[in-house]
This record gives sequence, structure tokens and C-alpha cells, in this order.
Amino acid sequence: MKKKVVLVQDNKDILDIMDQVLDEEGFDVTASLTTEPIEKIEEIEPDIVIIDDHIKGTKKGSEIINELKSDPETEDISAVLTSTSNKLPQQAEDCKADDYIEKPFDIDHMVDVVKKNA
Repeated sequence: MKKKVVLVQDNKDILDIMDQVLDEEGFDVTASLTTEPIEKIEEIEPDIVIIDDHIKGTKKGSEIINELKSDPETEDISAVLTSTSNKLPQQAEDCKADDYIEKPFDIDHMVDVVKKNA
């Protein structure tokens, strides 16, 4: 059974790279430039959500993770925050994210974080 990943990023190139790498690692990836998959989270039932803090035109990724972690239905889904911010470790902690990936990221590190948390 493949582990399911919901991947939300603000940059198509980064989204495509992460999607491809995780797919090659054997994950079932739902990739999006919008938060649409988050709205269908109970249908998708992901093992892990990876979300950028700066999604265009919506709430911040950290706010979305905080909402997921505050809801008994979704609090057990692992959540990873990604960002170029130098305050990312603190932001991830504040929103109760399980982990974080700093951008620009190392592919191997990204895969390790996902495998560890999925």
C-alpha cells in the first residue's frame, strides 16, 4: 500500500520536482498549486501533507497546518511546512507542524523528512 502525500507548493517547478521525486520513491502524490486538495482531505486520506507557507491568494500554509492539527478528524495526519523563511523552525513549531523543509532544499533531505513522517 503506497503512502499518500498531499503536496501544495507555490512554485510549479518546485512542485513538479517534488512530485516526481516522491513518485519515484513510491509515494502516491496529490500535487497542487492551490489548497484545493486540503478541502478534500477526508476523501484523499493522506499520510502526510507538505505545504508551502506562502500559497498565492489563500491562507498561509502555517495557518492551514494549525487548522488541521486543531481538528480531531485530521490531527493525526503528519504535516510538513516548507518555506524560504529563516524563521521556519519557529514557524513550524508554532503551527504544530511535525517537521519542516527549508528551501532551497536538498532532494535527499526532503525524501528523508517525508519518509520519517509519512
